[in-house]
Parts: sequence; structure tokens; C-alpha cells
Amino acid sequence: MTDKQLRAGLIGLGAMGRNHARVLGALDGVELVAVADPIADKSSAPLGAALVDGVDDLVALGIDYAVVACPTAFHEPVGMALAEAGVHALIEKPLAHTAEAASRLAEAFRSRGLVAGVGHIERFNPAVVSMRDRLEAGELGEILQVSTRRQGPFPGRIADVGVVKDLATHDIDLTSFVTGQSYLSVSARTVSRSGREHEDMVAAVGHLEKGAIANHSVNWLSPFKERTTVVTGDKGCFVADTLTADLTFYANGVVDTEWEAISNFRGVSEGDMIRYAIRKREPLLVEHEQFRDAVLGRPSDIVDLDRGAATVAVSEMMLHSAATGKTVDVGGEGR
Repeated sequence: MTDKQLRAGLIGLGAMGRNHARVLGALDGVELVAVADPIADKSSAPLGAALVDGVDDLVALGIDYAVVACPTAFHEPVGMALAEAGVHALIEKPLAHTAEAASRLAEAFRSRGLVAGVGHIERFNPAVVSMRDRLEAGELGEILQVSTRRQGPFPGRIADVGVVKDLATHDIDLTSFVTGQSYLSVSARTVSRSGREHEDMVAAVGHLEKGAIANHSVNWLSPFKERTTVVTGDKGCFVADTLTADLTFYANGVVDTEWEAISNFRGVSEGDMIRYAIRKREPLLVEHEQFRDAVLGRPSDIVDLDRGAATVAVSEMMLHSAATGKTVDVGGEGR
């Protein structure tokens, strides 16, 4: 049990907002005081929580922190209002609609000494957490490549950003998280087939600071959902399925060949396969627990706004590369 009952507010009662409301409503040590959403029906408000129109009404109720789950275009003005009011905030990903806005938000909360995090939920997926721990322990040796596939049907709820900022930001952050490496450059191609102004498919290649390659295939054009991350290293591969929270290790084989014709070729062969048994807690619940503990000043592991801003910057590198047909380096230079 926690020592203090924190008063929390929620901004936005859409699909993701409702999930946040569900978790906040049962989170130990936290009371969901109210939800701000100007178009929500009163009957949709969580039991025991008031429904108010805007962030100012929410702040007036005396909250300790807020969860921002409104459309991305509103993250900056809502976040700035919370920072100016001295309210801690957990902001859904992407942090903001532009890299500049994301940087302004990071500075606003940092300068006021407030706790602020970004909802990069994949960091709390049991398969990803286990994979990162094993990578840090050197179980894969040198990391050579990270390959992600994230695809599914078009979500009608997303209107203000394309697949790069909505979905690919998951993979950008996940890649940096598990490898501990930042992006040096990105080359990408996008298409838009759904009749919207934003892209709905991207294929991207990134170069990471220690030499690893990142490949990202992301779209809203597939009739099935897939969330797969494959990390290849000196000693084999990890395959994480974040839909099922399963992690599998494929080891490089160690059997010597006696076939003279191929004995001079160097490479790897098929070895053992291990599927790990992992405790599977809900990532969103773990994310909320970590943020609650951060607000209380306890040891915690949240995604800070600087990291969230860096992810938005890489997503803009992808879009710039797709628009110009060039590889884009950190800092926005094309070549």
C-alpha cells in the first residue's frame, strides 16, 4: 500500500483514455478525481469521477497529477497549462505533434522541477523488459540488427497524425531502449492509400550509434495485427511478440561441419530454441505504478520527456527522408 492518496485527473476519454481511466480507477494509492473531455457524454465518466470541460476545470479541483490522453495536436497546450499550474503529468505518446513542441514541453516541466513522463507503453511489456535485461547481460553478444514489424487495420480514431508518429514512435523508442543506442541516421519511404492526408505505411532503415542497423516496417493497411521485434546478435536472435508478451531465443549452432565444400564459408547454423516463461503483468498498469511512484519520490523507471522528444525528432527524420528521398542525419541534414 502507498503512504499517500494521490489525486489524479485524466484529459481525454477516447479509446486510450478509457483504458487509462480503468487503470487509474483501481490503482493503489490513487484517486481518479475527474476527467476533462468537452465532447464526452456524462454517462461515460468513470464511476465516482466528475466530468469537466477542460484542463483549467481539472486543475481547479486540486489534482496532484494528470494523464494526458487527448489527440496529439493538443498535447502541447494541455501540457503547458499543467506545467504552469505545477501539476505533474503523464503524457501519451507521441509526446507532441512536432519535435519543437516536444522540446518546449520537456523544458517547461524540467524548469519547474515537475515529474513528467511519456506513455511509451512498450517499455513496460514483459517480453521487452526481459529482452532488455538479457541484452544488458550480454546474452546475445554484440547487437547487429533490430528489426520490427508493427501492422494492423486502419484505426478510425486517429486523425491528426500518420502512422509514423502514431505507431513507428513505439518502435523508435523500443529500439533505443533495448539497445541503449541512439539513431545517427534514417532513410525511409512512405505511402498513403487510405485517402487521408497522412501516411499509412512506412519502411525505414536506421543506423545506430554503435553500428547496429534498425529496420522498421509499419502500416495501417494490414487486415491482421502484428507486433514483432527481432534482435540479432553475435550469439543468436531474440524474438519478442508484444501482443502475446512472448520472448523466444534462437541460438547460433555450434556443430562443426565435415563437408569440405562448405567448411570454408563462415556464418551461423541453426541451434537451440528457448521460449522463456515470463510473468505477464499488464504493461499499462506497470506504467501507471511507475509514474505514481515517481510522483511520490520513490525509485521508479519512467520515460522522461527528453527521451520522448528524441523519439519525436527521429520520427520527423523519417518523414523528412520520405519527402526528400534522402538519408537524413541527426540534426536534419539530408544526403
